[in-house]
Amino acid sequence: MEHLISINYPESLAFSLKMGDQEFKNEMKIISLIKLYELGKISSGLAAKLLDMKRVDFLELLEKYNVSYFFQGLENELESDFSNA
Repeated sequence: MEHLISINYPESLAFSLKMGDQEFKNEMKIISLIKLYELGKISSGLAAKLLDMKRVDFLELLEKYNVSYFFQGLENELESDFSNA
C-alpha cells in the first residue's frame, strides 16, 4: 500500500533553486529519504528501493549531499546484510 504526501510551497521556492516542478518534487523525495537514512530511521537498502536505484548508487549519492554513509547503526545494518547474503 502506498500513501501520498502533499506539501504546499511557494512557486518561488522551486524557481529560486532553478528547478522545474517535477525536478523539485524529485529533489524533495531524495532529500527526505537521505535525511531519514542519516537519522538512522531507514536503511540504505530501503532508501535505494524507494528511489528505484541500486543500494551502491544510493550510497554514492550521499556524497553529493555531504552525508556520510557511516552512522551509529551501521554495524547492525552490516550484520543484517551479511546474514541475509
